[in-house]
Amino acid sequence: MENNKAATPHEPKSKLKALLEVLTVSTKLGLTSFGGPIAHLGYFHEEYVRRRKWMDERSYADLVALCQFLPGPASSQVGIGIGVIRAGLLGGLTAWLGFTLPSVIALMLFALLLQGMDIGSAGWIHGLKIVAVAIVAQAVLGMGQKLTPDRSRATLAMVTASVILLWQTAFTQILMIVIAGILGMMQYRKTAASEMTDLSVPVSRKFALFCIAAFVGLLILLPWLSPLDRSGWLSFFDRFYRSGALVFGGGHVVLPLLEREVVPTGLVSESDFLAGYGAAQAVPGPLFTFAGYLGTMISGFTGALIATLAIFLPAFLLVAGALPFWNSLRKSSKMQGALTGINAAVVGILLAALYDPLWTTAIVAPVDFALASFLFLMLVFWKVPPWVVVVAGALGGTIINFLSPCFC
Repeated sequence: MENNKAATPHEPKSKLKALLEVLTVSTKLGLTSFGGPIAHLGYFHEEYVRRRKWMDERSYADLVALCQFLPGPASSQVGIGIGVIRAGLLGGLTAWLGFTLPSVIALMLFALLLQGMDIGSAGWIHGLKIVAVAIVAQAVLGMGQKLTPDRSRATLAMVTASVILLWQTAFTQILMIVIAGILGMMQYRKTAASEMTDLSVPVSRKFALFCIAAFVGLLILLPWLSPLDRSGWLSFFDRFYRSGALVFGGGHVVLPLLEREVVPTGLVSESDFLAGYGAAQAVPGPLFTFAGYLGTMISGFTGALIATLAIFLPAFLLVAGALPFWNSLRKSSKMQGALTGINAAVVGILLAALYDPLWTTAIVAPVDFALASFLFLMLVFWKVPPWVVVVAGALGGTIINFLSPCFC
């Protein structure tokens, strides 16, 4: 006889304990989650779903699908969503702080101490890129087994990956997610999974509507109000808010948006912008924390604080606005069918990201493939903690860079 209780996500004993747990785990992830947004989803899956069982596989996959729909940093939004579900709005804020603050601090230090230095060719940075390959490969394997168990869903995932790689635009992922949702609604509406766990989202629909209205209102009003502020801070806030609100397709897409906001206007030189981009690739956490580097370059600590809050505010407003409706929508047979298709597309997105940009930029020689294979072995078969794999990858990249003449 099946025991439904066994599949129920672990519940916290108290709100305070839940907040402390969220802070502890999210800070650990913020210190160790190298590799960009797709790799972050692999870290989250391992920590929140497999190890701590705060969510079941289906709920996590559905949350990832929701955040793929929303503009903004998908991995940060997934983390915020898990924090909200676990410990309310304060839990979402705590999860964001823990995951984001280590990267912001590191990039502020880069801005203050390392600007102008050529760190793009450092061996340990190359090693971290190889770590990302191993992490995403693990995520593709694990999520693929769960979300594409039959021929039709596996085919949908492969088609999604192929289209994304052959037609590389900011809207291709969104288009494929929409198509996958429609196909899933048509094919899986009668066979969608029924074992879905009901999640309690401690956010009222009234507050959710307020968050959605605030997101739209700020997007419209800030450009109108900015010229009225002589201090320039409102315009500064608007630049980063718009960049965070209009990003589809992952964290890397924010880079050209930010470049257009700060380089042509003379706020940051092109060389300093590129140096910060190299630093952002080397630190853990979300790529959106690159705003902290730019803010520091422009106006010190105050600039870093305002830029970071502005670029992440749309993500928080959208997650808080969508979650209360998401939990009820996903119960309908049509929505379950759509999410079944979308989840297969998410596997395809992971697979495409594994090849480009991760594989194409990290695996440039046979020795890189050897290191990636060893790191994958450590993750999947040896069950080594991710932070150990990160250290091993950085060390391996340094050794490869030092011995590079021997591999020519």
